[in-house]
Amino acid sequence: MNEMIDRWLSVKEICTYLDVSNDTVYRWKEKYDMPVHRFRSLFKFKLPEINAWVKAGGATLKSIKSRVKKI
Repeated sequence: MNEMIDRWLSVKEICTYLDVSNDTVYRWKEKYDMPVHRFRSLFKFKLPEINAWVKAGGATLKSIKSRVKKI
């Protein structure tokens, strides 16, 4: 498991990990500040950052409502 935590994960791997589609990951990246790093044209993820984002609310209904109220 440590090997997976330390390496950069692709969009496909994050989709599998979170059990969501590519479109969902790209939407979360744009609208909900999903932690992502860009390497040229590739988006890469660190598992501890993704886990912290999910635990903090990520793209949950509660976080969506709080963003709507700010607009």
